[in-house]
Amino acid sequence: MGGLIVIGLVFMAIGMFVQWRLKSKFTEYSQVGLMNGMSGAEIATQMLRDNGIYDVRITQVEGMLTDHYNPTDKTVNLSADVYHGRSVSSAAVAAHECGHAVQHKMAYAPLQMRSALVPVVQVCSNILNIFNMGMLFIGGFIFYNQGIVSTTLLTILVVANLGVTLFSLITLPVEFDASRRALAWVEQRGVVNRNEYDMAKDALWWAAMTYVVAALGALANLLYYASLLLGRRSDD
Repeated sequence: MGGLIVIGLVFMAIGMFVQWRLKSKFTEYSQVGLMNGMSGAEIATQMLRDNGIYDVRITQVEGMLTDHYNPTDKTVNLSADVYHGRSVSSAAVAAHECGHAVQHKMAYAPLQMRSALVPVVQVCSNILNIFNMGMLFIGGFIFYNQGIVSTTLLTILVVANLGVTLFSLITLPVEFDASRRALAWVEQRGVVNRNEYDMAKDALWWAAMTYVVAALGALANLLYYASLLLGRRSDD
Protein backbone atom coordinates (compact mmCIF):
# COMPACT_ATOMS: atom_id res chain seq x y z
CA MET A 1 0.00 0.00 0.00
CA GLY A 2 3.04 2.24 0.29
CA GLY A 3 3.09 2.58 -3.49
CA LEU A 4 -0.52 3.74 -3.48
CA ILE A 5 0.31 6.43 -0.94
CA VAL A 6 3.20 7.64 -3.10
CA ILE A 7 0.96 7.76 -6.19
CA GLY A 8 -1.66 9.66 -4.24
CA LEU A 9 0.83 12.21 -2.93
CA VAL A 10 2.44 12.75 -6.34
CA PHE A 11 -0.83 13.37 -8.14
CA MET A 12 -2.17 15.41 -5.25
CA ALA A 13 0.82 17.73 -5.58
CA ILE A 14 0.45 17.95 -9.37
CA GLY A 15 -3.28 18.51 -9.03
CA MET A 16 -2.81 21.29 -6.49
CA PHE A 17 -0.33 23.03 -8.80
CA VAL A 18 -2.66 22.79 -11.80
CA GLN A 19 -5.62 24.01 -9.74
CA TRP A 20 -3.56 26.93 -8.46
CA ARG A 21 -2.44 27.77 -11.98
CA LEU A 22 -5.99 27.51 -13.28
CA LYS A 23 -7.39 29.81 -10.61
CA SER A 24 -4.58 32.33 -11.12
CA LYS A 25 -5.20 32.37 -14.88
CA PHE A 26 -8.94 32.84 -14.49
CA THR A 27 -8.39 35.55 -11.88
CA GLU A 28 -5.94 37.31 -14.19
CA TYR A 29 -8.19 37.12 -17.25
CA SER A 30 -11.28 38.08 -15.28
CA GLN A 31 -9.65 41.50 -14.96
CA VAL A 32 -9.46 41.87 -18.75
CA GLY A 33 -12.71 43.30 -20.08
CA LEU A 34 -13.98 42.24 -23.50
CA MET A 35 -13.82 44.87 -26.18
CA ASN A 36 -17.42 44.05 -27.21
CA GLY A 37 -18.68 44.29 -23.61
CA MET A 38 -20.83 41.13 -23.71
CA SER A 39 -21.60 39.25 -20.50
CA GLY A 40 -21.15 35.53 -20.10
CA ALA A 41 -24.92 34.99 -20.17
CA GLU A 42 -25.23 37.02 -23.38
CA ILE A 43 -22.40 35.08 -25.00
CA ALA A 44 -23.98 31.78 -24.01
CA THR A 45 -27.34 32.87 -25.41
CA GLN A 46 -25.79 33.95 -28.69
CA MET A 47 -23.74 30.78 -29.11
CA LEU A 48 -26.76 28.58 -28.46
CA ARG A 49 -28.86 30.51 -30.98
CA ASP A 50 -26.12 30.43 -33.61
CA ASN A 51 -26.11 26.65 -33.28
CA GLY A 52 -29.90 26.38 -33.51
CA ILE A 53 -30.34 25.44 -29.85
CA TYR A 54 -33.45 26.91 -28.22
CA ASP A 55 -34.37 24.26 -25.64
CA VAL A 56 -31.39 24.84 -23.32
CA ARG A 57 -31.78 27.17 -20.34
CA ILE A 58 -28.97 29.35 -18.98
CA THR A 59 -28.93 29.49 -15.19
CA GLN A 60 -26.77 30.99 -12.47
CA VAL A 61 -25.16 28.78 -9.81
CA GLU A 62 -23.15 29.51 -6.68
CA GLY A 63 -19.40 29.11 -6.30
CA MET A 64 -16.24 29.69 -8.31
CA LEU A 65 -15.39 27.51 -11.33
CA THR A 66 -18.61 25.57 -10.73
CA ASP A 67 -19.79 26.13 -14.30
CA HIS A 68 -21.14 23.06 -16.07
CA TYR A 69 -23.59 21.77 -18.64
CA ASN A 70 -26.25 19.34 -17.45
CA PRO A 71 -27.47 17.13 -20.30
CA THR A 72 -30.25 15.68 -18.15
CA ASP A 73 -32.24 18.90 -17.80
CA LYS A 74 -30.51 20.75 -20.65
CA THR A 75 -29.12 23.65 -18.66
CA VAL A 76 -25.95 25.69 -19.03
CA ASN A 77 -25.08 26.54 -15.43
CA LEU A 78 -22.79 29.53 -14.99
CA SER A 79 -21.25 30.84 -11.79
CA ALA A 80 -22.15 34.43 -10.86
CA ASP A 81 -18.79 35.82 -12.02
CA VAL A 82 -19.21 34.17 -15.41
CA TYR A 83 -22.93 34.83 -15.78
CA HIS A 84 -22.60 38.57 -15.14
CA GLY A 85 -18.93 39.00 -16.04
CA ARG A 86 -17.82 40.82 -19.17
CA SER A 87 -14.27 39.54 -19.20
CA VAL A 88 -12.11 37.13 -21.19
CA SER A 89 -12.58 34.51 -18.47
CA SER A 90 -16.36 34.72 -18.52
CA ALA A 91 -16.40 34.54 -22.32
CA ALA A 92 -14.16 31.45 -22.38
CA VAL A 93 -16.14 29.59 -19.73
CA ALA A 94 -19.57 30.47 -21.09
CA ALA A 95 -18.62 29.41 -24.62
CA HIS A 96 -17.00 26.22 -23.36
CA GLU A 97 -20.13 25.13 -21.49
CA CYS A 98 -22.21 25.89 -24.55
CA GLY A 99 -19.78 23.71 -26.46
CA HIS A 100 -21.15 20.82 -24.41
CA ALA A 101 -24.69 21.79 -25.38
CA VAL A 102 -23.64 21.70 -29.03
CA GLN A 103 -22.11 18.25 -28.45
CA HIS A 104 -25.41 17.12 -26.94
CA LYS A 105 -27.40 18.36 -29.91
CA MET A 106 -25.05 16.65 -32.35
CA ALA A 107 -25.08 13.39 -30.35
CA TYR A 108 -21.31 13.59 -29.91
CA ALA A 109 -20.31 9.99 -29.15
CA PRO A 110 -17.82 10.59 -26.28
CA LEU A 111 -20.39 12.78 -24.47
CA GLN A 112 -23.02 10.05 -24.85
CA MET A 113 -20.57 7.46 -23.56
CA ARG A 114 -19.63 9.63 -20.58
CA SER A 115 -23.29 10.21 -19.71
CA ALA A 116 -23.96 6.47 -19.91
CA LEU A 117 -21.03 5.77 -17.57
CA VAL A 118 -22.18 8.19 -14.84
CA PRO A 119 -24.14 5.56 -12.85
CA VAL A 120 -21.26 3.09 -13.23
CA VAL A 121 -18.60 5.52 -12.06
CA GLN A 122 -20.74 6.50 -9.08
CA VAL A 123 -20.84 2.87 -7.93
CA CYS A 124 -17.11 2.44 -8.59
CA SER A 125 -16.27 5.62 -6.67
CA ASN A 126 -18.40 4.50 -3.72
CA ILE A 127 -16.58 1.16 -3.63
CA LEU A 128 -13.19 2.86 -3.63
CA ASN A 129 -14.26 5.37 -0.97
CA ILE A 130 -15.52 2.58 1.30
CA PHE A 131 -12.30 0.62 0.79
CA ASN A 132 -10.07 3.63 1.47
CA MET A 133 -11.99 4.53 4.62
CA GLY A 134 -11.83 0.92 5.80
CA MET A 135 -8.11 0.65 5.19
CA LEU A 136 -7.49 3.85 7.13
CA PHE A 137 -9.67 2.54 9.95
CA ILE A 138 -7.82 -0.78 10.31
CA GLY A 139 -4.33 0.47 9.56
CA GLY A 140 -4.36 -0.44 5.89
CA PHE A 141 -0.83 -1.16 4.77
CA ILE A 142 0.01 -3.28 7.82
CA PHE A 143 -2.96 -5.56 7.31
CA TYR A 144 -2.39 -5.65 3.57
CA ASN A 145 1.09 -7.06 4.07
CA GLN A 146 -0.44 -9.75 6.29
CA GLY A 147 -2.62 -10.87 3.41
CA ILE A 148 -5.99 -9.58 4.64
CA VAL A 149 -6.68 -7.98 1.26
CA SER A 150 -7.80 -11.08 -0.65
CA THR A 151 -7.54 -11.82 -4.33
CA THR A 152 -11.30 -11.34 -4.59
CA LEU A 153 -11.13 -7.88 -3.03
CA LEU A 154 -8.22 -6.91 -5.27
CA THR A 155 -10.25 -8.00 -8.29
CA ILE A 156 -13.13 -5.79 -7.15
CA LEU A 157 -10.73 -2.88 -6.69
CA VAL A 158 -9.26 -3.37 -10.16
CA VAL A 159 -12.75 -3.38 -11.70
CA ALA A 160 -13.75 -0.28 -9.70
CA ASN A 161 -10.58 1.55 -10.74
CA LEU A 162 -11.18 0.47 -14.33
CA GLY A 163 -14.60 2.13 -14.26
CA VAL A 164 -13.18 5.37 -12.85
CA THR A 165 -10.31 5.33 -15.36
CA LEU A 166 -12.57 4.77 -18.36
CA PHE A 167 -14.76 7.66 -17.26
CA SER A 168 -11.74 9.93 -16.81
CA LEU A 169 -10.28 9.00 -20.20
CA ILE A 170 -13.59 9.49 -22.03
CA THR A 171 -13.92 12.88 -20.35
CA LEU A 172 -10.75 14.12 -22.08
CA PRO A 173 -12.07 14.28 -25.67
CA VAL A 174 -15.36 15.71 -24.34
CA GLU A 175 -13.59 18.61 -22.64
CA PHE A 176 -11.03 19.28 -25.37
CA ASP A 177 -13.71 19.22 -28.06
CA ALA A 178 -15.93 21.62 -26.11
CA SER A 179 -13.02 24.05 -25.84
CA ARG A 180 -12.26 23.67 -29.54
CA ARG A 181 -15.87 24.48 -30.42
CA ALA A 182 -15.88 27.42 -28.03
CA LEU A 183 -12.68 28.96 -29.37
CA ALA A 184 -13.73 28.48 -32.99
CA TRP A 185 -17.07 30.17 -32.33
CA VAL A 186 -15.77 33.17 -30.36
CA GLU A 187 -13.17 33.80 -33.07
CA GLN A 188 -15.56 33.38 -35.99
CA ARG A 189 -18.29 35.46 -34.33
CA GLY A 190 -15.86 38.22 -33.42
CA VAL A 191 -16.60 37.90 -29.72
CA VAL A 192 -12.89 38.29 -28.95
CA ASN A 193 -10.00 40.03 -30.64
CA ARG A 194 -6.62 38.38 -31.24
CA ASN A 195 -5.18 39.10 -27.79
CA GLU A 196 -8.40 38.08 -26.06
CA TYR A 197 -8.50 34.87 -28.09
CA ASP A 198 -5.00 33.92 -26.93
CA MET A 199 -5.96 34.53 -23.31
CA ALA A 200 -9.19 32.54 -23.63
CA LYS A 201 -7.25 29.66 -25.19
CA ASP A 202 -4.71 29.74 -22.38
CA ALA A 203 -7.43 29.69 -19.71
CA LEU A 204 -9.25 26.77 -21.30
CA TRP A 205 -5.97 24.87 -21.72
CA TRP A 206 -5.30 25.01 -17.98
CA ALA A 207 -8.89 23.96 -17.31
CA ALA A 208 -8.34 20.94 -19.55
CA MET A 209 -5.14 20.07 -17.67
CA THR A 210 -7.18 19.39 -14.52
CA TYR A 211 -8.92 16.57 -16.40
CA VAL A 212 -5.61 15.29 -17.76
CA VAL A 213 -4.17 15.06 -14.25
CA ALA A 214 -7.30 13.29 -13.01
CA ALA A 215 -7.11 10.78 -15.87
CA LEU A 216 -3.40 10.08 -15.29
CA GLY A 217 -4.01 9.65 -11.57
CA ALA A 218 -6.85 7.22 -12.21
CA LEU A 219 -4.71 5.27 -14.68
CA ALA A 220 -1.82 5.10 -12.20
CA ASN A 221 -4.14 3.72 -9.50
CA LEU A 222 -5.54 1.14 -11.92
CA LEU A 223 -2.08 -0.06 -12.93
CA TYR A 224 -1.03 -0.22 -9.29
CA TYR A 225 -3.94 -2.42 -8.23
CA ALA A 226 -3.63 -4.52 -11.38
CA SER A 227 0.04 -5.19 -10.57
CA LEU A 228 -0.92 -6.21 -7.02
CA LEU A 229 -3.57 -8.57 -8.34
CA LEU A 230 -1.18 -10.15 -10.84
CA GLY A 231 1.44 -10.52 -8.13
CA ARG A 232 -1.06 -12.10 -5.73
CA ARG A 233 -2.25 -14.60 -8.38
CA SER A 234 1.31 -15.57 -9.25
CA ASP A 235 1.93 -16.30 -5.55
CA ASP A 236 -1.20 -18.47 -5.22
